[in-house]
Amino acid sequence: MIRRIRQEELTGFQEGGPYHPSYDLQTDFVMVYGIHGDFQERIRTWKEKGYVVHLMTGVSWGGYQDYLNGKIDGRPHWDEAQKNRRYENIIHGTSVDIPYMVPTIAYADYLTERIRIAVDAGVEAIHLEEPEFWVEGGYSDAFKREWEIYYREPWQAPHSSVDAQYRASKLKAYLYTRTLDRICSMLKEYAMQKYGRLIRFYVPTHSLINYTQWRIVSPESKLLELPGIDGYIAQVWTGTAQTPNVYNGVRKERTFETAYLEYGIMQELVRGTDRRMWFLHDPIADDPKHTWKDYRTNYIRTLVASLLHPHVSRYEVCPWPRRIYQGEYPREGGSGKERIPASYATELQTILNVLGTMEGQDAEWLTDSLQVGLLLADSAMYQRNHPDWSEEATSFKYDGTEVASALGSEFMELLDWSPFYGLALPLLKHGAAVRPVQLDNAGRFPGYLDDYRVLVLSYEYMKPESSGLHNVLAEWVKEGGTLIYVGDGSDDFHGVREWWNQGGKKYASPMEHLFASLGLETTLAQGSYAVGKGCLAYLPLHPSQCAIDPEAGEQLRETLESALAKVAVSWERKNGMALRRGPYVIAAVLDEAITDEPYDLRGKYVDLLDKDLPVLDQVSVAAGEQVLLYDLSRADEGVQLIAAASRIDDVEQGAGGFTFTAYGPDGIQAAARFLCPCKPQTVSIGQEGDSIRIPLEFVWDEGSSTVLLSYANNPSGVTVRVIW
Repeated sequence: MIRRIRQEELTGFQEGGPYHPSYDLQTDFVMVYGIHGDFQERIRTWKEKGYVVHLMTGVSWGGYQDYLNGKIDGRPHWDEAQKNRRYENIIHGTSVDIPYMVPTIAYADYLTERIRIAVDAGVEAIHLEEPEFWVEGGYSDAFKREWEIYYREPWQAPHSSVDAQYRASKLKAYLYTRTLDRICSMLKEYAMQKYGRLIRFYVPTHSLINYTQWRIVSPESKLLELPGIDGYIAQVWTGTAQTPNVYNGVRKERTFETAYLEYGIMQELVRGTDRRMWFLHDPIADDPKHTWKDYRTNYIRTLVASLLHPHVSRYEVCPWPRRIYQGEYPREGGSGKERIPASYATELQTILNVLGTMEGQDAEWLTDSLQVGLLLADSAMYQRNHPDWSEEATSFKYDGTEVASALGSEFMELLDWSPFYGLALPLLKHGAAVRPVQLDNAGRFPGYLDDYRVLVLSYEYMKPESSGLHNVLAEWVKEGGTLIYVGDGSDDFHGVREWWNQGGKKYASPMEHLFASLGLETTLAQGSYAVGKGCLAYLPLHPSQCAIDPEAGEQLRETLESALAKVAVSWERKNGMALRRGPYVIAAVLDEAITDEPYDLRGKYVDLLDKDLPVLDQVSVAAGEQVLLYDLSRADEGVQLIAAASRIDDVEQGAGGFTFTAYGPDGIQAAARFLCPCKPQTVSIGQEGDSIRIPLEFVWDEGSSTVLLSYANNPSGVTVRVIW
């Protein structure tokens, strides 16, 4: 039976070096990183090993000294480096000669020429990574010129007013949208004209949640309007998800919950479109100071969080496998460093091969979790600096390469972003399946909101970028939707020069225009209001209060329950969620929730997060834990591969047994569990194409009719023969 085809590009990874057998992960594709040095040779080494080859390169930073120093066109371009309020260059990493760039037309054309060689080299897709403009930027000469062109008025220092800050950020998003449109359009035309082939372009980007929390501006949903962009990679991983947030007044890391929300907004970014999305996982992190135990714990949290969003089934299984499989990290207790533990290496190989089978699996919730959409707009990124903040605070830059909890209290507060988490966490912690929903898409795609019966909205930390969004929301409510609006109108950014207070519109805030669009008074008392077949529930609190004050969080939950009762929808509060995707069961139980009761499962399950792939009759998921299981009751009859720490594309079954060839990275022990019609008598292994065979030990589990095989991986393949 055929299991996987590489051209489907279900799984991949990025790597800056040439092929090496120790990190030959046997995914479908590899993204060769960077156009430098032996770029074409690196492509060749991966192609020879059967990978579909893509290119990835940074679009907002890189080793672009030839451009910066004037070797390209005779003019230095250091005036295009992003600068903060102190007129310091905003630097990527620690190298002073690699700044983040203001994306001018000249810079876009330079990148186009640099990337053209990748088209000539025959890569099938190009990933333009992380179009990022820091909120503390906006002071370089190039940005000042772009301001005058775009706004037709003299440049204003972003810290001079909230209006200047908002307008600066809108311009930053536009500039990177323009740059990506220019690069992709020119190179797509070039590939078609010269080679007669269509090349694809993707944008690996952090989530809207993380960019807002880390105070970065990026195009995000605006890229959906560009015909040259074919999709995204959701760069969500331990480094983003471990950023602390506040719930019930306590600031701490909540990796699972944060990752769940991050993957959620990335799923909703492309839901209902023809754009492709891969979810990224990282078994370690950019911060090299953690132990392997810590890396594994947080990796599992992000992995399970991603699998609870079933509209996406493609994955970047890791960035930089070389640092995972060849790197050394602190031992428990601080006694030196060590390479990846053998058990974790085997588990990772099992997981990444399981990820390659998620496509096409039917999804079904096992917990009756209320689906709640939390509206989020790109404009949230525009409000992450304020003129009242100190010069030190407005120049602060956090990129995840150090532990956020080690920062000073003033800087940790800058990362809280409590208005958003104040709406998300009180509901998520009580069992609502909260999904951030891309508000901007409601105006782009008819029927985008139809999958939701309940939406939560606040304009205290973001703004609607067009009045037409309110027409869509009003129609959705009138057709039976329940809209919960939370806000007290206190946000300074309500006063920026925007559509709700310009021309004939004289609204103090977009909230007032929303209420008028619903046929209600612009000023309302707290309560619920019937609107057509649906209703608006209004809670006049600043949403950050719901993060800081437990009583305010409970007010939010009660407002939701009361509004749902008016449309005959009930909400049973829970402490977790479980989802079935084909034979897979994904479950998580939250801590800090309404109860600490475990979630119990009975049957025959294989634990896919254990290197030995044990068969379990009972699984109990405790508070703060997550599981990924294979339900043996859903397995097909006959020989069936349940899971393996190797790539197994074909299983050939005959009257007397079955044979398969397994591929995996050198030096990593593999385990594979198969469902069998009867107990094997012998198992043997040999190199692919070699007539010499060696007996292989196996473990038979009578209760599940499965056999566990253990063997050493080999990137050239090992052939296993099972005889019964």
